[in-house]
Amino acid sequence: MSERVVEIISQSFFQILIPGIKVTIPLTIISFALGLLIALFLALVQIANVPVLKQFALVYIWFFRGTPLLVQLFIIFFGLPSLGVVLDAFPAAVITFALNSGAYNAETLRSAILAVPKGQTEAAELVGLTYGQTMRRIILPQAFPIAFPPLFNSLIGMVKDTSLASSITVIELFTKAQQIAARTFEPFVLYLEAAAIYLIFCTVLTFLQKWLEKKMVYRTPENKMASADSSSAGEEK
Repeated sequence: MSERVVEIISQSFFQILIPGIKVTIPLTIISFALGLLIALFLALVQIANVPVLKQFALVYIWFFRGTPLLVQLFIIFFGLPSLGVVLDAFPAAVITFALNSGAYNAETLRSAILAVPKGQTEAAELVGLTYGQTMRRIILPQAFPIAFPPLFNSLIGMVKDTSLASSITVIELFTKAQQIAARTFEPFVLYLEAAAIYLIFCTVLTFLQKWLEKKMVYRTPENKMASADSSSAGEEK
């Protein structure tokens, strides 16, 4: 490896990393949070069989899961101005990623909610809880640990998907790598460097996911019950 390449790598690392921290990560977090709200709404209206809204949810999920994310970005950023709706690049990216992730995560949440035994809902109805109270206090707290691993995988996937935002002029991690590659004529090295930074981000998130999953397993009602039983057995001895 030549001295010039080493110099390019050392000088460009933080130039690429900083947009990753300032743009890629916020873009991911904001989009995922909004997408999670959309997903929860879509999942609940399907499970509750709300007229019209259920049909809307099905069409929404069908469209966003059946079309490429890049095409969706182009529709929002380049297509909407022809209808008089002009958005800056970052908000357009946030909206697109949120709408897309909402469609995928809706099915994850719906499956998790349906995995909770029906007896839980019936018991809640018997004690007089409303549908909203049942979901908030009984069903969702049990469904969330089930949905957590695939939801977190979706978050990690979105970190990588944000590279597509470069196509609509968002100056994020990959865009910066493209700019430096165009200036230095070293695309192979610069794109490898960008890949390494994405890998660092995703590795950190993977370790965070594993740590949180262990915490959630420890706090599940079954484990708490088992812990209480073992404690009481110890006291009896």
